Amino acid sequence: MPVSRPDQVLLGFDFGEKRIGVATGQSVTRSARPLLTLPARQGSPDWSRIEALIREWQPGALVVGIPYHMDGSEQAMTQAAERFCRRLEGRFQLPVYRAEERFSSIQAESVLKERGQSADQVDAVAAQIILESWLQLKATGK
Repeated sequence: MPVSRPDQVLLGFDFGEKRIGVATGQSVTRSARPLLTLPARQGSPDWSRIEALIREWQPGALVVGIPYHMDGSEQAMTQAAERFCRRLEGRFQLPVYRAEERFSSIQAESVLKERGQSADQVDAVAAQIILESWLQLKATGK
């Protein structure tokens, strides 16, 4: 699905059972930056913090990384991330796009190590990687 406005702000999420990384990006530049990492309890996020982020950033859409194995098969977190997407859609009435992702956390760890930065930002950087990858794919019409 195409982004509805060329200058649209988006929020990206790297969903996890214990932590959820959040990034913000813009469709016109097809770039993103890490924002923060939210705690989660058994896969349940702090919905009030997500609501506050949505009020602050006023995104036109949300992008959530959906993890798969390298062969394309589902893994344990696939269905949990899909549930998170459905809950976002229901609560905030925004378009929620799914972004296939594999190894975004490993990529994020590598980026942070290269920069000499602390690994405590790994989830937010993973969300940045997911969002930028999705934006690049949409720019190519895939």
